[in-house]
Amino acid sequence: MTLDALSIRRLLALIAAPLLLTLLACTSDDAPTPAPTAVPPTASDTTDAAPDPSIAYREQLRLIEQAIVAWRSASSIEEAHAAAEAAANLVVGPAGPNYGDRDTNGTVNGASEVGLLPGLANPLAANECIFDDVLGGPWEDPADRWTTMLTAIDEWRPTNNTMPTLPSHPMRVVGWATFTLASDSLDHAHEYAGHAQLHVNISLAALDC
Repeated sequence: MTLDALSIRRLLALIAAPLLLTLLACTSDDAPTPAPTAVPPTASDTTDAAPDPSIAYREQLRLIEQAIVAWRSASSIEEAHAAAEAAANLVVGPAGPNYGDRDTNGTVNGASEVGLLPGLANPLAANECIFDDVLGGPWEDPADRWTTMLTAIDEWRPTNNTMPTLPSHPMRVVGWATFTLASDSLDHAHEYAGHAQLHVNISLAALDC
């Protein structure tokens, strides 16, 4: 029996169809999964956000306030001296005047790597209240600013209060601390601590004005 051309084509189609289905099934099951495309990191993934300078500023003021609380409640002049030393050191920092063992008892109270002035306050100078009430103006010449503070402190007398001449309230804290360290009167030390607390309150309020 002979097959015509049409019959031959039909026979080939019947044979090829199952083979094609098998091949397609194998291809879909065994084809490798494409590797995920790598996404390059963005700047936000690779760069840490800059710390908020107000956090360090506020924390330093809280430490100063704690020192003043101890100063104000001291039961001896020695305790008052130690607390006043801590408050002054926290304001001026290692680069500021008279930083260190101010009461000469062998211990540095209020040790810190950087002071409130100008280090921790300067990054916040765009805040008008920080600039006016805490920094007390620009700090292009720190030596000149410290000299102004020391002069006002040297010229102070109980009958000649020079502290209001200092626009920087933290500087006035240093002044009242210095007067305490020079005094043997616990009553005077407590009084001076009260003045210092007022200036800390203003410095804290400046952050949110």
